[in-house]
Amino acid sequence: MPPTLASLVHHSALKLTVRAGEDRLDVPVRWAHVSELADPVPYMEGGELLLITALKLDAEDPKAMRRYVKRLVGAGVVGLGFAVGVNYDEIPKALVDTAAEEGLPLLEVPRRTPFIAISKAVSAAIAADQYRAVTAGFAAQRELTRQALADGPEGLLAALAAQVDGWAALYDTSGAVVATAPEWAGRRAARLTADVERLRDRPAPASSVVGGPDNEDRVELHSLGTGRRPKAALAVGTAAALGTAERYAVHSAIALLTLTTERSRSLQAAEQRIGAAVLRMLLAGQPDHARAVAGELFGALLDAPFRVILGEGTGADRDPLGGLAEVIESAAARSGEAVLVVPEGPQGLQGPQGAHPPERLVVLAVDGGAAVEACREYAAALEAERASADVREQGEDDEPVVGLSAPAGPSAAAAAYKQAEQALSVARRRGRVFVEHEQLAAGSVLPLLADDAVRAFADGLLRPLSEHDATGRGDLVASLRAWLSRHGQWDAAAADLGVHRHTLRYRMRRVEEILGRSLDDPDVRMELWLALKATAEAE
Repeated sequence: MPPTLASLVHHSALKLTVRAGEDRLDVPVRWAHVSELADPVPYMEGGELLLITALKLDAEDPKAMRRYVKRLVGAGVVGLGFAVGVNYDEIPKALVDTAAEEGLPLLEVPRRTPFIAISKAVSAAIAADQYRAVTAGFAAQRELTRQALADGPEGLLAALAAQVDGWAALYDTSGAVVATAPEWAGRRAARLTADVERLRDRPAPASSVVGGPDNEDRVELHSLGTGRRPKAALAVGTAAALGTAERYAVHSAIALLTLTTERSRSLQAAEQRIGAAVLRMLLAGQPDHARAVAGELFGALLDAPFRVILGEGTGADRDPLGGLAEVIESAAARSGEAVLVVPEGPQGLQGPQGAHPPERLVVLAVDGGAAVEACREYAAALEAERASADVREQGEDDEPVVGLSAPAGPSAAAAAYKQAEQALSVARRRGRVFVEHEQLAAGSVLPLLADDAVRAFADGLLRPLSEHDATGRGDLVASLRAWLSRHGQWDAAAADLGVHRHTLRYRMRRVEEILGRSLDDPDVRMELWLALKATAEAE
């Protein structure tokens, strides 16, 4: 505890006597300051015990004393020590009465007690309090370290909550609560997700203080991590502001949690190199070798159907794939899933030490698992943002484009990678953030014709027929469309056109003559039908 006026009064060597404010002696004293100025307030910070001899004060004037004492109280001075036997043999009644009215503790300092003795007593008490706080802080650090080694982050949070007499919570990069202590704090911690997300957007290290929901408590939020993006966040809730010992405990917890939540760069690089090797072997059709290299690190991923997620960054100045990787890895970590994340540069799969952000991100994730679902939700959120705002003007090129394969096993990894590439290509062409390969199989091929190259081919193929029709010598394009739609049935197609079947036969011969192709060839029929559909979509 810091020194108080009461502890100074009970100090046997000081011989202080209380003359006013007996009920306010429990207030802490931050410092003892000597000043004979008529107005010392500009030099006060609050919390001081002011020591005076009234050398420049008319201490017997009630009006002057009222102004003086009011100024001291307004500045946060916690007590006034008056030395008797110097300028006044006793404390003037005007000062005693005013101090009592304003509630300012007034201490009589005997002549034989020098002011420096009081200053030393205050300083020694403050130093002792700080030493106790530091000692308690080191003890807390040892306890937190022991709990972290024994029980991981959960044990550390429990020890921290006990140290600060409050609660603590750990969040991942998405703002989701990972662990809390005590357990009853889980609901309270979940209400702070929005504050954690705002903290995540600031460069690490970052911290903020927020009022608890419904003013339940005071909550400190701290980002965890040493990189540009925080790896996690810590919340500490208490009834009041933290003291020195509690502050030491929180800082120790931040350091320990940073060590447990952010692996060393060398370890990350090693894991990513293993992941890249496993992926290369899978794509090369060597699942047995891939399984042997994967070991316990990625082996569980190869024991069940997985999906290939292929992300492509389109921003030149930013790393649009960083957010996608964090979402996938955080979801996998929360659910205990194995996930393989490998960046891909211009020369193929690369390690984590590339000088520039990867052009692509290759991910192997458990089919039906949390990582795949988190990828879907992340893409859906980006799509919603694009739909609700003019994102194109704000830098749509900084968004990732993602393709997802169908479920596959180790022996079909190359085919799954190809599927993810196809889905990615369609997403890019359609201006979408996310496309699943299964959606392509379940949909129609016609949207794929919405491409300038396809339309140019269709226009070139049908142009001779359109030019013929423009002369008024027949309606070959409409006749061809009707005949193909009826699968070459003359009577049905002629009825649709309202002409005789012999007229339709003549027109189809003219189509063959103009195009120089036989309508008996199924490939020709297919190309003409797709060309007609492509031009119809353009119209």
